[in-house]
Amino acid sequence: MSRLAVLAELVRAPAALSVPGDVVAGAAAAGALDRRTPALAGASVLLYWAGMAANDWADRRLDAVERPERPIPSGRVHPVAAFGVAAGLTAAGLAVARAAGGRRATAVAVPLAAAIWGYDLLAKNTAAGPAVMAACRGLDVLLGASPGPTRDPGRRRSSASRSSWPAARSATRGAGRASSSTHGLVRALPAALTVAAHTWTVTALSRREVSGADRRLPRATLAGTALVAATALGRTDPVPAALAAGYATRYGSAQARVLADPSPARVRAAVGAGITGLPALQGALTARAGARVLGLAVAAAAPLGRRLARLVSPT
Repeated sequence: MSRLAVLAELVRAPAALSVPGDVVAGAAAAGALDRRTPALAGASVLLYWAGMAANDWADRRLDAVERPERPIPSGRVHPVAAFGVAAGLTAAGLAVARAAGGRRATAVAVPLAAAIWGYDLLAKNTAAGPAVMAACRGLDVLLGASPGPTRDPGRRRSSASRSSWPAARSATRGAGRASSSTHGLVRALPAALTVAAHTWTVTALSRREVSGADRRLPRATLAGTALVAATALGRTDPVPAALAAGYATRYGSAQARVLADPSPARVRAAVGAGITGLPALQGALTARAGARVLGLAVAAAAPLGRRLARLVSPT
């Protein structure tokens, strides 16, 4: 196996198809879709891959027992190299976020990176694990909204902004930019909470991939999935409704099979469905914000992710 293929396995490369949609959904909800959005999505992918590498580095001793086929316990990747990949990708993700969105994007990207590493090193095997991972995805959505709306028609020019004094004009512009960014984050918060809730269900299931699940768990996650799908519906627009229904049908069916047979294999299949099905939910949120064509494009990553998942496991 080539080094590139091993690296792709270490960072779960295909699963990253579920990541750009976070940023796009956040940007659409905030009215911040512009040339910065693709770069912020790229930063998000780099941070996601960093988290995957850090996860395997942190779990290397446990994986030697439970998943010896993974890159580190199988001897294909040295632990020091895996840590270096995780650290390098984190630095690259933060640098790209800074270059694309300036201080406002950095103010979201830094807590996002901290939450990713905090999950891998501290929270994963605790009761707080699902909540911390949900926070990671919620922050990822807010990363897309961080530059603020491209236009803020409701803002009026103050008397200071009309002043001939340069210092007064500069201060007003700075305050306006800060207010615009905050307004964008507030507008994107419902989408962030929706994606975070979905992530909670996937993470809660993933903790039972080896041991199997008690039937109470898939009951709870199924209820969560139904609520998540309902929040992604548009009022009258059929596009977000169709995408949300597709998300709920695929991911919900996988969880229903866990309810019937809570074996490790069924749980892993449900986790995979949750990861590869997330673009459909992101697409629904994007379309609900008015970007219907872009929402359909985001959702198109779901079937591609399922095909790639046959080559490299997303879990």
